[in-house]
Amino acid sequence: MTDPEQNSWLVWAQEIQALSQTGLAFSSSHYDTQRYRRLMEIASEIIAGNTLLSKEEIMQTFLVQPGYATVKVDVRGAVIRDGKILLVQERVDEKWCMPGGWADVGDKPSEMVEREVREESGLVVRAKKLVGIFDANRSGRPLDFFHAYKIIFLCDFERGTLQASEETIAADFFAFDDLPDLSENRTNINHLKEVLAHLNDETRPAHYD
Repeated sequence: MTDPEQNSWLVWAQEIQALSQTGLAFSSSHYDTQRYRRLMEIASEIIAGNTLLSKEEIMQTFLVQPGYATVKVDVRGAVIRDGKILLVQERVDEKWCMPGGWADVGDKPSEMVEREVREESGLVVRAKKLVGIFDANRSGRPLDFFHAYKIIFLCDFERGTLQASEETIAADFFAFDDLPDLSENRTNINHLKEVLAHLNDETRPAHYD
């Protein structure tokens, strides 16, 4: 059953792509490989027919994701100072989000988010509490090829001076009722509402789904 928050064609294309990627990883014959490759082409044709991307561009994206198809993980750091939240302005779309990015293999989740905050804002922080694990494809995220989970940590500020980076134009603290234009696929208002709820209730359990 498709999720009402997502377009049916994208849900179908994602599932077909995942099946084909896993099938290619474990195919034992030339014929199986051909069939799974064709499934991947069908998924790319569905997406190309509903977007401005070409089938070739989409196939290239699919083919750099070898092996068993699994969920990608995005980490974000919620850093609060004087009641305001740290946001960084992305170079990609010039909009704002909590610092973070795709998780790297081999690192602990808390280490990843601390590093991302430091690299994108210049601030040294310490992960304090898990705010929640969000299904990024079902929480206002714009269309994307791959399924992703977003892990948000509440972090304590330790030291440092705000600065830009290779990925960010600027970094600053904002009041929750006076937010800049958000980069919705990275940070949306639901994420920030959950962060604020944890600030107001230290006993609040971590959100999930």
